[in-house]
Order: sequence, then structure tokens, then C-alpha cells
Amino acid sequence: MRLRCAVLDDFQNVATKAADWSPLADDVEVVPFTTHFPDEDTLAAALADFDIVVTLRERVPFPASLIARLPRLKLLIASGMRNTVIDYAAAEAHGVTVCGTASTSTPPVELTWALLLGLARGLVEESNALRSGGPWQQTVGADLHGRRLGLLGLGKIGSRVARVGLAFGMHVTAWSQNLTKEYADEVGVHLAASKEDLLADSDFVSIHLALSDRTRGLLGPAEIALLKPTAYLVNTSRAAIVDQDALLSALHEGRIAGAGVDVFDVEPLPADHPMRTAPRLLATPHLGYVSQANYATYYGQAVEDIQAYLAGAPVRRLP
Repeated sequence: MRLRCAVLDDFQNVATKAADWSPLADDVEVVPFTTHFPDEDTLAAALADFDIVVTLRERVPFPASLIARLPRLKLLIASGMRNTVIDYAAAEAHGVTVCGTASTSTPPVELTWALLLGLARGLVEESNALRSGGPWQQTVGADLHGRRLGLLGLGKIGSRVARVGLAFGMHVTAWSQNLTKEYADEVGVHLAASKEDLLADSDFVSIHLALSDRTRGLLGPAEIALLKPTAYLVNTSRAAIVDQDALLSALHEGRIAGAGVDVFDVEPLPADHPMRTAPRLLATPHLGYVSQANYATYYGQAVEDIQAYLAGAPVRRLP
């Protein structure tokens, strides 16, 4: 009898096309799910008959309560090698092996610039107007050359965003709690004296920090109030780093020029979520990691993880 493998949140219905699953055909039945399960009860019912689950990033939590309700589950595969929403102790207690895959930081870097450029040049408004017979030119684009780009975080993603900013001729400043002047100098950017200085001085602010107890709510009402009325805020990291109500208020009241957001407090966004209708907002449905190359890696290595597990020698084990 073949094992059953569920692939979660395959919204584009591409999981079985992005990689070659044929090596598993004799041993594993692969079932993609193209819609999101909104709560634990629904998810537990849907996965009750599966031995293997492949989940994307950190969208679906696997707490102890859920793992206990999945007696057939033996292998859980998460894309990427870092996942904070899986209870590893519970998985081990229930005999569930957890494995990961490689991931590249290139797609979120590129999406960050897509959002920033889209905001700066009013691309959505101008494109919509052109296609609908609206006014010919209605915005005046914000220049990048000579403006200040402030980066909260200068890790793998932030440092690559910085180099693009420098190529545009921007003045790039960075800050994080552990950032040193030596590393900022190595990347070629200025180390801000403080988070507050960075926010007050920047024309564009982009967030590239991991979510932790130290970064949760890092930008609250007081911090957002420091931004210039002409400034733009971009967040492709984690929604909880920014106080969502404070951001919405700033957008509605015109206290900042705009925001580009790829991450939300609830995903997928409910139809009536205020982020869907906020003014001055360019929003995308968490596309940061969604690219052909990343999907080929995620699902290709998921196949490898399953093969290795079936051979009794699991690879890329988490945590």
C-alpha cells in the first residue's frame, strides 16, 4: 500500500510540475491542496489520512495539538531550513521526522525592489489609468538617485537590497540591534546611530529582519510617526514587526507617502481585511519566496527528502 503525501497551499497548482515526482510513483501518492485550510480542525480533518505532509515556509503552524491529531503522520517537510511554527518536541514525541529544503534569498530581494519601484513611480495607478481610459499621466515619480534608503536589517537579504540601492545612486543607511560598523563598511553602507535616526532621515525604509521577541512590534505608532510625510515603507519580512493598526492609520491619514507590503497578520487575507482597501498601499499576497527557481528547489528537495526517509536515512533534518 502506497503512502499518501499532502502538499499544502499549492495555490498556483504547480507543485507536481515544478519538480519530478516520478521517482516516488511506486511508493507515494501525492495530493496537492490548492486552497488554504483556515483552522486547525479543518486541517486535522483534511490530513487525517496522510503519512507525509509538505508545507510551504511558515504559513501553516504545526503545534503539539495538531500533531497529536495526525496519528498517521510520519514525515513533515518544510521549505527552507528555518521554521518557527513547528513544535519539534511534539513531532519527536509522536515519531514524526521533520526535514527541510534549501532556499534562496534572491526572490525576496527582487520583490522588495519591485514594490519600492512600483511605489516610487506610481506604476499601479498609471497602468490602471492607461488601461481604463483614465487620465494620461497623473503622478509625479519619486526619484531614487540621491535619496536615502534606510534598511532595518543587513543580513543576506538586506545586504543585497543595499547593493541595488547603491547601484541606483542612493545613500544607504542600515541599522539593527547587532549590526557593527565593520560589517556596514564592508557592505558599503552607513551605520545609523539609532533606529530612530534611520526612520527620521530616510526617504525609503525597507525591513529585512527575522521575527523574534526583540523585533516583534519594532515599528509601533511612535516609530511610524518619525517617518517623513514623503517617505515610503516596504515590508517583505514579517507583518508582526510593524504595528498593523499604526501603519493603517498612517496610510489613511496621509502621514506617509505610501507602503509596499508582502506580509500580513492573517494569511491568506480575509475578503474584508482593511489591508485590502487601504489607500497609498501597494500590496502583494506574500510572493517574496514565490519564484520558479525557488519552487524547483523546494519541491525537488522535498522529493529527495521523501526518498531519503523511505531509505531509512533522512536528510536535512530540522531543527
